[in-house]
Amino acid sequence: MLAISNWILGALIHSCALLVVGHAFAGEAEWKAHMNAGASAYRAGDYRTATARFEAALREAESFGASDLRFATTLNNLAQMDQAQGRYAEAEPLYRRSLAIKEKALGPEHPILGATLNGLAGLYRAQGRYAEAEPLFHRDLAISENTLGPAHPNVGEVLNSLAELYRVQGRYAEAEPLYRRSLAIFEKALDPEHLNVGQSLNNLALLYDAQGRYTEAEPLFLRALSVVEKVHGVDHPDVGATLNNLAFLFRARGKVDEALALVRRANASLVRRFTAESGTSRRGSLG
Repeated sequence: MLAISNWILGALIHSCALLVVGHAFAGEAEWKAHMNAGASAYRAGDYRTATARFEAALREAESFGASDLRFATTLNNLAQMDQAQGRYAEAEPLYRRSLAIKEKALGPEHPILGATLNGLAGLYRAQGRYAEAEPLFHRDLAISENTLGPAHPNVGEVLNSLAELYRVQGRYAEAEPLYRRSLAIFEKALDPEHLNVGQSLNNLALLYDAQGRYTEAEPLFLRALSVVEKVHGVDHPDVGATLNNLAFLFRARGKVDEALALVRRANASLVRRFTAESGTSRRGSLG
């Protein structure tokens, strides 16, 4: 799943509200309503509605001025929606514009920059532009550790993202301690059924799967599946992704019947989502 986490979305909207406290603007209530509705649609896997609501929020934010942090936040969220739907060429300039506004308004070390740094780095990772992605992840990690503390959930998110970069490059020895640290942060700071816990479990399992460490991967996939089903419901794209990941593992272990059962579950969910026009499934990492 693309990492627009509940924490990041909530923090961005809340932080922008704090930064403009005492100044009421026309359209601000409408902007907040669209942003919150977009976040809710994203969490439900409804990328079409999320995009439409963030676009509506952007129209409201334009009245705040091109240097306003709410405008930058909206650009960032629209970029993430484009990225989630594979529209990489559209996403990159939105990320870059958002980052430039935030850097000018807040300086180069403010934690609000993290969401855009992480998003842009994730975009480069998805395009195979690994050399461009890595310094952005490291910058995000340094800012988060210095400003929020090493045990903050946002640090866990950045560690997970950096580990993903290493995993897709086959740098498994570098990825594993980052995944483990990320998971430890989430398990200590968050509810055991929080989505971020499920994401870390899934991604560490993928690492083990890639190395043929199937007995270590299987219980992690099962835990991840339980979490994402409880958080999202059975028809969310992340549930389908986890089902597919587990099915591939079962097939590799010779558990053909179990693998086919999971594929059927994933396909049934995909059909229901297409019928509702609420997204697509894919095999892959969460976050």
